[in-house]
Amino acid sequence: MGTGHSHSHGHAGGHDHAPANFDRAFAIGVVLNSVFVLIEAGFGMWSGSMALVADAGHNLSDVMSLLIAWGASYMAQRPASPRFTYGYKASSILAALANASLLLVALGAILFQTIDRLLHPEPVEGWTMIVVAGIGIVINTATALLFVRGRKDDINIRGAFLHMAADALVSLGVVIAGGLILTTGAQWIDPATSFAIVVVIGYGTWGLLRDSVKMGLLAVPEGIDETDVRTFLEGLPGVAAVHDLHIWPMSTTETALTAHLVMPGGYPGDEVLKHAADELEHHHAIGHVTLQVETGEDNCGLGHAAHE
Repeated sequence: MGTGHSHSHGHAGGHDHAPANFDRAFAIGVVLNSVFVLIEAGFGMWSGSMALVADAGHNLSDVMSLLIAWGASYMAQRPASPRFTYGYKASSILAALANASLLLVALGAILFQTIDRLLHPEPVEGWTMIVVAGIGIVINTATALLFVRGRKDDINIRGAFLHMAADALVSLGVVIAGGLILTTGAQWIDPATSFAIVVVIGYGTWGLLRDSVKMGLLAVPEGIDETDVRTFLEGLPGVAAVHDLHIWPMSTTETALTAHLVMPGGYPGDEVLKHAADELEHHHAIGHVTLQVETGEDNCGLGHAAHE
């Protein structure tokens, strides 16, 4: 059988190379949060606020997360090679896994200190909590806004956005806790707030870990229905059956597909396969498609057509 090849590297459905456009956002986010970590940790220890120390610890993990995500976005732009034929696109998936793991370690350390403070309460300076956490609200909100436009397209960008948005909410919680301590004098409010911070961040971390593990296991990406894709392929003119259908994430922004199309009438021509690949891209957000045409169920080597 003959072979036909056509090429298209667009990414429909918003699946563009989002990290490539966020270098400035990463740089600003890293600088702002690094400075704030030093300020918050210093004032937290000076004032005796475990809530501030907990938030500073999480912000430090966020700085590391931003650095990892930034590095992955850089690696994803490196060209393919004879050994790494997909390039380094999958580094963004590894970065998401690393970030989720880093957050879990940070949460464990914060939780340990929080339990100790609950058992042994110490005096806390409420006004310091309010002022420092207020600064945190501004910095974290500003950083989150830098990533807002890419949060739906890339799990790395979504992770950065969620971390910063969660930090802004956490800082708001610390402000409220400081106000309650000033009005009630109840010192247990500080470690209780720290515990609430751990719960909130832990919930978000679980979602990031779950999604990144799915990507690491090459699961069909969220938003793509394998049944719908199979139905579309089976409905192509001349297709009697579809088998060996695989859909997997090449990176956090790109999806690939391979499938065998059983077509007893023979090779349909390049245009038919090009149309199929274009439809998969524009209606299912699958930008890298390889289709193999067969004339019988067991004749996998008879002919193929590829689209990438």
